[in-house]
Amino acid sequence: MASIRSAYPTWAETNRRLRDAVAALTEAQLATRPSPDRWPMWATIGHLACQRVFWLCDFAGEPGAAESPFPDAGFNCPGDDDLETVWTAAQLADALDRTYAIIDRALDTWTFDMLDEVIDHSQDWGDPGRVHARGWLLSRGYAHDIWHIGEVNEALAKAGLPAIDIWE
Repeated sequence: MASIRSAYPTWAETNRRLRDAVAALTEAQLATRPSPDRWPMWATIGHLACQRVFWLCDFAGEPGAAESPFPDAGFNCPGDDDLETVWTAAQLADALDRTYAIIDRALDTWTFDMLDEVIDHSQDWGDPGRVHARGWLLSRGYAHDIWHIGEVNEALAKAGLPAIDIWE
């Protein structure tokens, strides 16, 4: 059976561009918020990376959470659960690489036939909304990355820095 990698041909490059841009930021730049009521850039990037672990490892059961910076992604993510522990550019770049490795493995091992498989945690977690197909998880994950890269670009513009161009 063929893997689903062909359905997400640009995700690796998108991650690389985000990682490279993040790795070059200073502490002050990472503290930039797109608006006063939104998270600082470091928290948005940390949240993006942590949610990869939550959905693919905690929810879908993929391996890799223990090797990531987020072994407890359901309860301890930057932004969502922790706005006190500031992440550095190096930590964030590493988190993007290590969490993308989980995506990378899923793109190689999941098949198109698996995308309709439903994962049901409604009973385990006491939440009727925790029933999703594998295909939904990947679509949500990619869209989530793109959404937050847009927020990072807002903060970069506010700091007078160039945007991350994922389409180049």
